[in-house]
Amino acid sequence: MMDSVKLSSMTPKKSRLARTVAKVLHLRAATGIAPVDGVQKVESQEKVKDDKKIGNKSTVSLRQSFKISSDEEHQRSLAMEALLAKLFASISSVKAAYAQLQCAQSPYDVDGIQAADKLVVSELKNLAELKQCYIKKQFDDLSETAMLLAEVQEQKCVSKTYEIMGKKLESQLRLKDSEIIYLKEKLEESNRQNQLLEKRLNQSGQLSMPDNLHRSGLSPSHFLAVVRFTVKSIRSFVKLMIDQMKATDWNLEAAANSIVPDVVYWRADDKCFAFECFVCRKMFDGFNLPNFSLPSDSLPERKNKQRHFFRRFTELKSVKAKDYLAEYPKSTFAKFCRAKYLQLVHPQMETSFFGNLSQRNIVNSSEFPDTNFFTSFAEMARRVWLLHCLAFSFEPEASIFQVRRGCRFSEVYMECVSEDALLSSENALEADPPVAFTVIPGFRIGKTIIQCQVYLSLMQSRINR
Repeated sequence: MMDSVKLSSMTPKKSRLARTVAKVLHLRAATGIAPVDGVQKVESQEKVKDDKKIGNKSTVSLRQSFKISSDEEHQRSLAMEALLAKLFASISSVKAAYAQLQCAQSPYDVDGIQAADKLVVSELKNLAELKQCYIKKQFDDLSETAMLLAEVQEQKCVSKTYEIMGKKLESQLRLKDSEIIYLKEKLEESNRQNQLLEKRLNQSGQLSMPDNLHRSGLSPSHFLAVVRFTVKSIRSFVKLMIDQMKATDWNLEAAANSIVPDVVYWRADDKCFAFECFVCRKMFDGFNLPNFSLPSDSLPERKNKQRHFFRRFTELKSVKAKDYLAEYPKSTFAKFCRAKYLQLVHPQMETSFFGNLSQRNIVNSSEFPDTNFFTSFAEMARRVWLLHCLAFSFEPEASIFQVRRGCRFSEVYMECVSEDALLSSENALEADPPVAFTVIPGFRIGKTIIQCQVYLSLMQSRINR
């Protein structure tokens, strides 16, 4: 009975002891400690600690080596950037020195050329030194501060280059301004000379032919000279007439279209040829008639006709129209001048130009007004009259002709007054623009042809097709 009690009381203790031993063994297996004596246990723990220390030391060593390598690469990059900055600064200095050298050559400056030359040589030496630094990798003095200083120097050199270029451009501008002023003065002087010559030609009326010219010595060249003087006088009067139209706000386009309708002009100024055409139509009307459409003019017999007209020509060729009309107000030329003025200058035109019909009334009363407009007209009429007299001084007499509208241009009989028509014909709708109208009539003297002057242009109606 007692044994059974003891056994039952000991069994739970042994069970607890067994569980405790099992836990210890399990703990040793988990920590890696073998079930040996205590010395072995201590040595294993110390080995683990040493391994941890070695691992930490190797990590620190790698970090330090990486940091050193990164710093060296950064320094090398900064050194290279500084070298490039110095290189560009030196190149900018060479450029500025060269610009200074060019500027000193015109106008020639000895001191400036020498200074610029020394600067160029100095900067070339700096470039050579930079090259050696790069080859030998001598970057000791190339810091970030040096890079910034080099960039500052480069900007200064660029600014200096622009400053030199600006001064040179200003000098060239002043030179061009002086040239313009000089050319304007020459142009004004030339215009004054031309005006004086034109005034002398218009006033004196002297023709370029010998004073001792005889009728038997007449040639087509004499007639051509008078034609040219006549055309010049006609254009002078037309210019005065157009100026009066502009001053009184005429519609020049409408006026030109009323004279020669349906014409396409190459330039706006070409409308003046329409007014020349109008004046020539009026002034040369009746030119083929011996009496020039003057019904009361008596003519000599046929055998004396050439001598009669040549005498008229020599009588009037060396005097002014204004003086001749004042001295011979009832002469044949005075009648011609009066008739042509009343035929050419319409009452509405005269009223528009002068505000009244006073000049017309003076002409109708067999007198002649003393105005610039009438003086210019009278000089033109005198030259047309002289041309008519000279035409009938030939045997056979010279005849007048003009070409019809739409005719094909012929260099034998025609001369184009507008060069644009010929130069631009290849770009026009047609290769050869036809005759739009005759500006100045042509003349025949025997077998000699003096070309008429024509205006070539396409018709508006043909363009609109």
